[in-house]
Amino acid sequence: MEIIQHLDTSILIWIQETLRNDLMTRFWVFITSLGDGGFWTITGILLLCFKRTRRTGIMALISLVICSILTNQILKNLFDRPRPFQEVTAIIPLIRKPMSYSFPSGHTSSSFAAALIYYRMLPKRYGIPALILAGMIGFSRIYLGVHYPSDVLGGVIVAMIGSMAAYYVIQTELE
Repeated sequence: MEIIQHLDTSILIWIQETLRNDLMTRFWVFITSLGDGGFWTITGILLLCFKRTRRTGIMALISLVICSILTNQILKNLFDRPRPFQEVTAIIPLIRKPMSYSFPSGHTSSSFAAALIYYRMLPKRYGIPALILAGMIGFSRIYLGVHYPSDVLGGVIVAMIGSMAAYYVIQTELE
């Protein structure tokens, strides 16, 4: 674990010292705001409105619920990992300091929970941008100093599990 912690911290400090600037910070603050779950919930609800995309909307919303429970109710409390700025005084968060634990990233988990379903179920012209946005949201959490890179990776893994579970449950129920 020490190797991962050292690598995580080194990456955060490198980003803070080399990539941060006012213009980019405003951009990443906006991007991170899309990852709190609301954007992905709204897109899922919108997909429910059309018969062609209803199954996708159902799967995305179920994936969001599964990932939210796994991330926020189970894993964050199980791992108890402090936020980077709580452990390393050199890390300066650029947004309001989240109070929950750090691992895994909830923003990343919710973003990939929906984006992976969209990629699997919708035409690639929608699925690929959804995955790119989810990746950008994950990176924003690192850039802004509120998550370690391994927290973001953990969020992606949770989303892969949650989205697969949602996909197979719905596919099985609707067939």
